[in-house]
Amino acid sequence: MFLLVMLMSENSKIEWTDSTWNPVTGCDKISPGCDNCYAERFSERFRGVKDHPFEVGFDLTLRPDRVNQPLKWRKSRMIFVNSMSDLFHKGIPSSYVDQVFSTMEQADWHTFQVLTKRSSRLRSYVNKRYAAVPVPKHIWLGVSLEDKQRTSRIHHLQQSNTSTRFLSVEPLLGPLGVLDLAGIHWVIVGGESGPGFRPIDPDWVREVRDQCLEQSVPFFFKQWGGLRPKSKGRILDGVEWNDLPTIGRGEQAKLIAAE
Repeated sequence: MFLLVMLMSENSKIEWTDSTWNPVTGCDKISPGCDNCYAERFSERFRGVKDHPFEVGFDLTLRPDRVNQPLKWRKSRMIFVNSMSDLFHKGIPSSYVDQVFSTMEQADWHTFQVLTKRSSRLRSYVNKRYAAVPVPKHIWLGVSLEDKQRTSRIHHLQQSNTSTRFLSVEPLLGPLGVLDLAGIHWVIVGGESGPGFRPIDPDWVREVRDQCLEQSVPFFFKQWGGLRPKSKGRILDGVEWNDLPTIGRGEQAKLIAAE
């Protein structure tokens, strides 16, 4: 049962989403934030197990039988796309990315959250597919970054013709410095969890939070991290930060923590 949940979870434990959808699994490491990847750690436990969903471990694997899955979920939900991969990995054909986006466009009663570290490919793909009009508002596009050296990903996202842009600063591994959050609609920050986790400095988090407040960008603090995700909670300066951007149809999103 747990295996199916990792591939197509109807009830995610991630604080900022409702469900996960994995039309692709597997990836490669491209920056320090990938070093202790939870998805790789889980997948590799089953490498070589015959007929197991992760028989090939964390090797990049297209799963076309899952492409249309959100169309079967009739109740509206927030869906994190490819929690076990990266939709803009160079090994995924653009024709397959097209299929994933077509499903998202059709299933417009959901809100899709697409997160990538391959920000330049995201920009190129989006600006080609949506040259005339922006990405539909119910498809949120985001980039993941972990330190100051990766802030160029923010600029690539800002240059993309999309309606809702967000940042996942997790795991935060160092101070980010001054951020230009123009056109950014949401920022998530979190510490690393799992074996070998790298501690987070509260001042790094405050630096991001304060800039979000100054630039009127919703801020969501996911976790302090530790051996387990919930080890140290998620309270920052006495507050649980649960801000979300405005839903695409113009309705204010309900705080996931209150659902």
